[in-house]
Amino acid sequence: MGGKVTTPLMRLQDPDYTRLLVVTLPETTPVLEAARLQSDLRRAQIEPYAWVVNQSLAAGDPSDPLLVERAHAEADQMEAVRTRHARRMFVAPWTTYEPRGSEALAAFIRGEAVLPAAAVT
Repeated sequence: MGGKVTTPLMRLQDPDYTRLLVVTLPETTPVLEAARLQSDLRRAQIEPYAWVVNQSLAAGDPSDPLLVERAHAEADQMEAVRTRHARRMFVAPWTTYEPRGSEALAAFIRGEAVLPAAAVT
């Protein structure tokens, strides 16, 4: 009977089994909250695989002056994630429509335009 027991925590601590992503917005408060979460995870011996910076205006290369200013404001937070927090960082640009379904998500990852779900037939 002396079988080995594997707990959910043990699975979270095993990088060969689980890859945990920390997702944040490129703004001060969300980055600070995500950094605190990462600290808590590390205390539990869970190492995040990567950070995802979601809804980045800078990654979308806006032309509107207001959006350009907001994109510039992201620079400090993106740098903080890149240099102080993340071992790996992925940036998802702000889009008009969220990708829904595997095909839309694959197109998003390839950098192609994401259409609203109702427009996809």
